[in-house]
Amino acid sequence: MTNDQGPPAESVFRIRPGRRSGRFRRAPLVLTAVLVAAVAAALYFGSRKADSPAIQAVRPPGDAPPAAAPALIVRRESVSRGATLASTLKKHGFTDLEVHNLKESVKPVYDLGRILAGHEFRLAFAPDGPWRSLEYDIDEEHYLRVTNAAGVPAAEVKAFPIEVGTALVWGRIQETLIAAVDELGEEDWLALRLAELFGWDIDFNTDLQPGDTFKVLFEKKSLEGRFRGYGDIIAAEFRNDGRTFRAFRYTYPDTKATDFFDERGNSLRREFLRSPLKFGYRVTSRFSSRRLHPIRKVYRAHYGVDYGAPLGYPVQATADGEVKEAGTNGAAGRMIRIRHANAYETLYLHLSRVTVRPGQRVKGGDVIGTVGSSGESTGPHLDYRIISHGRYINPLGWTFKPVEPLRKEFAEVYQRVVAGGLFLLEAPLGVGAGLTPTGLF
Repeated sequence: MTNDQGPPAESVFRIRPGRRSGRFRRAPLVLTAVLVAAVAAALYFGSRKADSPAIQAVRPPGDAPPAAAPALIVRRESVSRGATLASTLKKHGFTDLEVHNLKESVKPVYDLGRILAGHEFRLAFAPDGPWRSLEYDIDEEHYLRVTNAAGVPAAEVKAFPIEVGTALVWGRIQETLIAAVDELGEEDWLALRLAELFGWDIDFNTDLQPGDTFKVLFEKKSLEGRFRGYGDIIAAEFRNDGRTFRAFRYTYPDTKATDFFDERGNSLRREFLRSPLKFGYRVTSRFSSRRLHPIRKVYRAHYGVDYGAPLGYPVQATADGEVKEAGTNGAAGRMIRIRHANAYETLYLHLSRVTVRPGQRVKGGDVIGTVGSSGESTGPHLDYRIISHGRYINPLGWTFKPVEPLRKEFAEVYQRVVAGGLFLLEAPLGVGAGLTPTGLF
């Protein structure tokens, strides 16, 4: 979910203590963080209008205050695995008839026959017994509310009052991107999203180096002060082996389409992703004109790149295209062949499962199957190949062209977005390794 509004005006950076270099002191970092937050809020996110003043009701003189309604008794119930609506509500005194009437009354709004394990019910009862309201959490952002006035249930689906703020974190690669993100106290989703964003230029299986760094400005959701998930990335930077890659999110005002571009307005997307696996798995065999075949024990050309990965690990299409073949193909085992624009084809060999069919259109990043060991294979791996104009090319050595850049008529507006993002990404906040700003939230 995208939220183009800025953070609350009172937002500041909060610095979490952690490992830091002895050459830097905390006070200058805190001051820098506060200054960055203040300037960035004005430069990048704009301001928020003040709420209208509240209107207070005035009671006529001499009127006695109304009697307070008796407090409702609220009970919470998390749906157990295998539980049904009836088994859940009967614990709280509902009869079979009441459960049936409730389910039928609510069905035009939401089917309570689809309740899920782990989701919560909240039931409110009057002190004298009848239930007054029921709430059920549909997902992280919506809940069902049913009121029971005079025995007639009325239902509506409502949105939680989710607050969306922003956070800035930076980290350094020691082993993997996931490990670096986890060390910052963030969840794996953030690492996966970064890998998707920069996966057009960086192969997170082969290109990562110890000491690579990243910064990311992103949306964070909360409900009553509790973390409720992530929004999208707003701006990010990745420094890999001496190369610097930056990304800035931009939504076109006319079409509402959103994409990521670098500071010059070039699209981050290329014709192909660098890898058919997101990251975390090593290359076990490279493209070669002469390799000893592990089963046949003869030297022959190997026209692909082998990725060692666990059985069942998701395999993604590396570009948009049409599936031309999906099934068993001799020594290749279960295989997928996809035809792409500009006379390219990609092949994915030795799969354990195929999840697409011939004729199906796929997009770069779509999961099309899972890693396996079918055909002539000595263990779970993916053999990934690319054909260009009828000949095999080295997937790790080929340079692919970028797709459409930013539309020229929005260049001036986009540069203002870039200026705000660069102010944060280039600020010297990351010099204290291990100090993590969690603010603008």
